[in-house]
Amino acid sequence: MGTREYGLDPEMVAHVADEIRSVHALGVELCLVIGGGNIFRGVSAAEVGMERGSADYMGMLATVINSLAMQGELERRGISTRVQSAISMQAVCEPYIRRRALRHLEKGRVVIFAAGTGNPFFTTDSAAALRAIEIGADLVLKGTKVDGVYSADPKKDASAQRYERLSYDQVIERKLAVMDTAAIALCRDNKLPLRIYDMSRAGDLMHIMRGENIGTLVN
Repeated sequence: MGTREYGLDPEMVAHVADEIRSVHALGVELCLVIGGGNIFRGVSAAEVGMERGSADYMGMLATVINSLAMQGELERRGISTRVQSAISMQAVCEPYIRRRALRHLEKGRVVIFAAGTGNPFFTTDSAAALRAIEIGADLVLKGTKVDGVYSADPKKDASAQRYERLSYDQVIERKLAVMDTAAIALCRDNKLPLRIYDMSRAGDLMHIMRGENIGTLVN
């Protein structure tokens, strides 16, 4: 949602698409997992009384909206994409099929995984870790609003320390707000490295692909 309070910010969507285009041109195989909190956040709805399962399904549908928006921006830039949803909706996107996703990657397409895991009570973080493991990804990149993981909220605590590198267990033990515990445990158990970076800074995705130490590495 960029600087908006709700919905899609066209400038932010275009910025992310430009960043993806730059690294796709290098021949990097890319998959995207996009959340839906700019439209509907299941956990927040459950906190005010909505049944959690229904709230989570609504959140999954919001991710499909965002995924289709990103698909449109990428294809405007000449990048072939496929949206695969964990919830069946063939009129707008493919069902998630692992072998088909791998085939798309082989053909140079960007694959966008929508609707989380297709199950309530699992976050977008867990979906990203799960899909990355399933397709044999080399790295999970989590784009956020800050340039890495800090010991405290840097907007509230001027003495907050940014970590360049952490272990999975350090993230869990220190209760650092990187990803939810289930996602971190999935990455740890499958030795899948995770890098957290500021998705709003132009060029950082390219720098990461070139091996530069941007953000925080968890491994």
